[in-house]
Amino acid sequence: MVLARFLPRDEQFFGHFDDAAANAAEVARVLVEVVAQGQDVERQVRRLRDLEHRGDEITHNVFNALNSTFVTPLDREDIRDLTAQLDDFVDGLEEAGRRLWLYRLSEPTEPARLLVRILSEQAELLAHAVPLLERAGKEGAVLLRHAVEVHRLENEADEVLNEALASLYDGVTEVPVLVQAMRWGELYGLLEDASDRAEDVANTLEGLVHKHA
Repeated sequence: MVLARFLPRDEQFFGHFDDAAANAAEVARVLVEVVAQGQDVERQVRRLRDLEHRGDEITHNVFNALNSTFVTPLDREDIRDLTAQLDDFVDGLEEAGRRLWLYRLSEPTEPARLLVRILSEQAELLAHAVPLLERAGKEGAVLLRHAVEVHRLENEADEVLNEALASLYDGVTEVPVLVQAMRWGELYGLLEDASDRAEDVANTLEGLVHKHA
């Protein structure tokens, strides 16, 4: 509709995106502390839950804004996709932390440390990349560099997972140790899934840059 070009656009969506990405970065930072088995892990897991609820609120705000805004700064489908993917990333991080606490897993393993380090780096990259979306015409190249690094880290997460699973049951001869190994294997899978969700966000950001360049 030609008239739509002359109507004011609601730019609040970019603020919501920025909030969602910053929230995801905070979730990843807390997850690092949970896996490190610091003091009061239960309190940290509650913090993860609170941040996940904060992410749900941001998602709800975006969808409400979509319902009340005639002209949006990006295609509605793209807004929905980016919002849902950021929310999925947070959900994946929170689920991994909650599962670690529920399973009462012992001293953190090296693969777990590596995977949460990767997730934290991905989250920080997205927290820097998402605010550039509003200025994609000028900052698109920088945003794309962040997205490429998110992809590289996802490949690194794949390698960590494969190596961890290859040796997961080495030396396991007793049932309690087997159960522990199975739980760690499940956690590794959840962490790698979260890395995939970060890559989904990066893919959408890349698509938006190319669409609006």
